[in-house]
Amino acid sequence: MRQVLFDWAGAAVLLAIIASGVEAQDAAVYEKQSYNYSEWAKGRFSEVVTVKNPGRLLFLGGIGSEDEAANSGGSIRHLGDFGAQCRYAWDKIKRILEKQGGSLNDVVKVTTYVTDIRSFPEAGKCRSEVFSGLTQPAGTFVAVSQLAWPGMMIEVDVIAATAK
Repeated sequence: MRQVLFDWAGAAVLLAIIASGVEAQDAAVYEKQSYNYSEWAKGRFSEVVTVKNPGRLLFLGGIGSEDEAANSGGSIRHLGDFGAQCRYAWDKIKRILEKQGGSLNDVVKVTTYVTDIRSFPEAGKCRSEVFSGLTQPAGTFVAVSQLAWPGMMIEVDVIAATAK
């Protein structure tokens, strides 16, 4: 019968190596790069965003123009006004990111859901205004038949990566 002895010294060395690798990764420089390979996409969205050594990843679940008041019951602000709903959703996103120590500059991926594909130009204008002066994140635009609440015309999912 073969007996296996646990090597405490070996385990300690292995843990030290793993820990030093984690420390080295923590000391590594955060880097976010955006790329466009198609001319038509430039200024609209990044085709690829890479993040090296993120401090944190933030995943924002579908943000729309739902009233934020506790007793609102999911009522939608700006019924029938796509542009106002879009601006309100992005304002909420900006405030949520700030509460988490981030900013719009940390956004790496956006998925935008709308209930009418004809909203595409206005959604693009809204997003361009939001990211004015910043590099556009990667993005996907999807038309759906309905969103979570009646009257909701836009919902935005966001992924952000911060250095800390």
